[in-house]
Amino acid sequence: MQIPDSVVSVNVARRTSSAFSLAAQFEAGPGFTMVLGPSGSGKTTLLDCIAGLARPDAGRIAIGERVLFDAAAQIDMPVAQRRLAYLFQGLALFPHLSVEQNVKYGISKLAAPERERRMQSLLESFRITQLRDRRPGEISGGERQRVALARALVTDPALLLLDEPLTALDLSSKSKILDDLRQWNAAHRIPILYVTHAPQEAFALGERVLVLEAGQLIAQGMPHQILKWPRSETIAQIVGFENVFDATVLSVLEAQGTMLCRVGRNHLVLEVPLIRTAVGAPVRIAVRAGDIMLAGERPHGLSARNTFEGRVIEVRRAGVTVVVMVDSGVTLEVHVTPAAAEELKLAPQRAVWLVLKTNSCSLVEP
Repeated sequence: MQIPDSVVSVNVARRTSSAFSLAAQFEAGPGFTMVLGPSGSGKTTLLDCIAGLARPDAGRIAIGERVLFDAAAQIDMPVAQRRLAYLFQGLALFPHLSVEQNVKYGISKLAAPERERRMQSLLESFRITQLRDRRPGEISGGERQRVALARALVTDPALLLLDEPLTALDLSSKSKILDDLRQWNAAHRIPILYVTHAPQEAFALGERVLVLEAGQLIAQGMPHQILKWPRSETIAQIVGFENVFDATVLSVLEAQGTMLCRVGRNHLVLEVPLIRTAVGAPVRIAVRAGDIMLAGERPHGLSARNTFEGRVIEVRRAGVTVVVMVDSGVTLEVHVTPAAAEELKLAPQRAVWLVLKTNSCSLVEP
C-alpha cells in the first residue's frame, strides 16, 4: 500500500546513554502533531533523529515513499537532502543580512523569478513585507520569529519540525504567529511536528498529540482523547491536574457507572467514574485544582456527588488566582478567585467544605 507523500512515518530506537533510550513509532499526516512530555523525555532527540542530526540505532523514517533512514537497508539520507525544515528556539538569523536576504538565503540556486515569487508569498503570509529591508537587530523578537519561519518554509519542505521556537514570546505574539502558520499550512498541507510544554497549545492547534515519557511514546491520538481525560499520571501532570492521589476501590456501582473509593488517612470516600477493576484494587485519582469548589458551611441540594470537610493549611496569591491547600486526610490544592477567598475568609485552620463532581475525577495509571 502506497503511503501518501504528505505522511511522515517514524519507527526509531536510539540509546543516548546507559540511563536513557528513545523508542517511538507513529505516523503524522498534514497539519499539527503536538509533541508533549516532561523535560528530558526525548522530544528533541526524536526531532533530531527525523532531521538527521542524530542517528537512530534501529528503525525507519520516511516521508511518503521517500525513505530518509532505514537501519536494516543501511539508508541514512544526508540532512541537506531530507527536504525538511527544523526551527529551534535559537533562530540563527544572519545579523548582517536584511530580512529579504535572510529569507532568500536557502534558495540561492533557484532562478531569480522563482526566488522572488516564493519570498514575496511568504513575506505576505507572515505579514513582514514592510520589514524586507531591515536587519534582524532592527526588528522585534516576534518579527524575527516570523522571518525565521519564512526562511524555513521558503525551501518548500515536505515536513516542518518546530522545537519550541516561540517559547520566549508573549501569549499574544505567539498566538498571532501560530494563526498565520495555521493559515499557511491550510493551503500547503504538510506535516508539522511541534514540541511544546503548553497543553493549551496542543488543544488549540493539534490534530494529533504524541506524549513522551523517559524516551517512550506512552500515548498518541486526538487531543481531546489524550489530554481531556488523561489515563496516566504523567499526562495528568502535563495538562495541569494538580492533585494526584492514591485510593482503594470500596464498591462498584455498575448501574450508575461509578464506583466508591477510599482516600487518605481519614478514610474519605469519593464517588468516581467506573473503570474495569475489582473491589480492593488500588487506583490513582487526578483532579484539577479549579474543579474543586469551597463552601463555608455544608452545602445542600447539589448535583455534585462528593461533598466533604477539610481544614485550610495554606493560602497564597498566584497572579489572579488564590491557591488554597486543604487537608481532608489527603492534601488537596484548590484554586479560587480573590473575591471568593475574601468572602469565605479563607485562612489557615479555617474549616471548609469541599465540593467535587464525579466527572471531575480522572482515574490514571502511575
